[in-house]
Amino acid sequence: MYGLKLPTDPRWANLASLSIEDILSDHAYCEQKATSTGITLIQQFSELDRLVEEVTPLVQEEWGHFRMVLDQLKKRNLKLGPQRKDYYVSALYDFLKKGGSREQQLLEKLLFSAMIEARSCERFRVLSLHIDDEELRSFYKNLMVSEAGHYRLFIDLATTYCGKETTMKRWEEFLEGEAEIMKNLELRGDRIH
Repeated sequence: MYGLKLPTDPRWANLASLSIEDILSDHAYCEQKATSTGITLIQQFSELDRLVEEVTPLVQEEWGHFRMVLDQLKKRNLKLGPQRKDYYVSALYDFLKKGGSREQQLLEKLLFSAMIEARSCERFRVLSLHIDDEELRSFYKNLMVSEAGHYRLFIDLATTYCGKETTMKRWEEFLEGEAEIMKNLELRGDRIH
């Protein structure tokens, strides 16, 4: 899916089923961070009209997803737990090329966001097929479709501002790097990533 080199082991959904409160809490914070990332992109690249125009509704949608996850917790009489370190995002951040031109910085940030959305979408697909909770299966199926659109938006923006050849070359490097990250991460059912 989306060129990801290492698919999620479907047994991950079984682990997630054991700790619905933890997986939903982690998911809520992922949506909150996606909202913040969108706002930061707008602030850092406010001169890019198309980026501002297209990322603004994404920010609203991500915040809506945060609220939807909170609703899922509330329906189950569960609490939003504390935010935990996201080892996946930290490792992916370490993969980013630092410095360079403004265009290179934009490319890195857009592809970083695209990768997180692609992996989230893939994980939501696994949950929609394999999690024990029927309502959550439907919930994650709907979110999977939305996340796919987000991934595509970031790739399209990178192509627009940085060129197709440059974007696709660096995206391939991201795919390889992300597979290595996934290979080295512990399979945990209490985390989206």
